[in-house]
Amino acid sequence: MVLTFFVFMLMNIIKTGHVSALGSCPKCGNVEVPYPFSTDDTCGDSRYKIYCNNSNNGNGILEFKSAEGFYYKILSIDPSAQRLIISPPDLVQDSDTCQTSDFPLQGLRLDEHLPFNVSTRNTVILLNCSDNLLRSPLNCTSNSLCRVFQDKILEGKNNACKGGLCCHYLKDSHMTSYVIRVRPGGCTAYTSVVDIRPEDPVEKWSYGIELQWLPPN
Repeated sequence: MVLTFFVFMLMNIIKTGHVSALGSCPKCGNVEVPYPFSTDDTCGDSRYKIYCNNSNNGNGILEFKSAEGFYYKILSIDPSAQRLIISPPDLVQDSDTCQTSDFPLQGLRLDEHLPFNVSTRNTVILLNCSDNLLRSPLNCTSNSLCRVFQDKILEGKNNACKGGLCCHYLKDSHMTSYVIRVRPGGCTAYTSVVDIRPEDPVEKWSYGIELQWLPPN
């Protein structure tokens, strides 16, 4: 009987390419971990790996790890819509520097072999861009939404993110759905707004990067 069970499990792994999913994971601190997400090898589906950070005085924080190994805080998870929102990286800014904290890794890149992609509801705001971007299809005009962000969010701050060329674009289906890129010779910092409403005050925008996932097989 036991041998038959293990043979069945082995055949399932060979057929599906992954270990069968387990039950839901326990809470991360006070934060629910909905199925199919997995915070360790004993629960969830390993293809939907996220991380539980309990270093904040026991108050759990869920984190999503990019293909390059950068951890982004998870702001919300909507299992019914199969979407989650991660926090944009921090701006590292002073009078000489305008970068996001994931700039050394050239921004956000998802593992294309995993069931996640960047949704089309993200408006990406790029900062400290080179003139090369003027030849791109992105909106780098004086009417770009990035100007509102610069004027309001960075108001009164003496830093490299405040001045210089900026652009914005809506992440659509014609673009790669696995990358938000920053790099030397392009733009060095970014943020993102989910389901943007330009008529709302910039302080009320929903800052985040929305990812969507395919359901388990």
